[in-house]
Amino acid sequence: MADIGDVSVGTILRFNNELVQITELQHRTPGNLRAFYQAKMRNLLNGKQTENRFRSGESVDVVRVEYKQMQFIYVEGDFVVVMDNETFEQVHIPIIMFGDSYKFLKEGMEVKVVFEEGETAILAEAPTFIETQITYAEPGVKGDTATNTLKPAKIDTGTEVMVPLFVNEGDWIKVDTRTGGYVERIKK
Repeated sequence: MADIGDVSVGTILRFNNELVQITELQHRTPGNLRAFYQAKMRNLLNGKQTENRFRSGESVDVVRVEYKQMQFIYVEGDFVVVMDNETFEQVHIPIIMFGDSYKFLKEGMEVKVVFEEGETAILAEAPTFIETQITYAEPGVKGDTATNTLKPAKIDTGTEVMVPLFVNEGDWIKVDTRTGGYVERIKK
């Protein structure tokens, strides 16, 4: 058990016998009332968002978790297969744990997997940024850098992203896997 004041964004709690991750936490002291913590939490099993108000000093059940860097191998049905780099053990993780970022996974890529007490995978995330090559895009025209207009382009994972007009087929770009958005063009 820990005090709610010791909790921060990203902490995993057992709340109402379910695992939740804190996504927002604010300490509020309204006028002449007692201080409290307003927390937004995401259920790790079904992804639902919940809010709760904790009194200052209230005890919460913090879950001990283990973070592991694992290597992405392939997608099999509704599961992503990853391999432990130390033991070479393969683990099947439900694809919904990755959210939409699973579309950007490439073979051999390092992903972060969170295990509860070394047994069950409870959270998985792709790298925040990936470098990828454009496999198809309409050709750009000279002078297409003046506006912030975007066009669709396919990357080497088969996913479609919106890129500026000056990006062409064969260019390398950096993509934010959380939003699926173009970040910058890079030289390779």
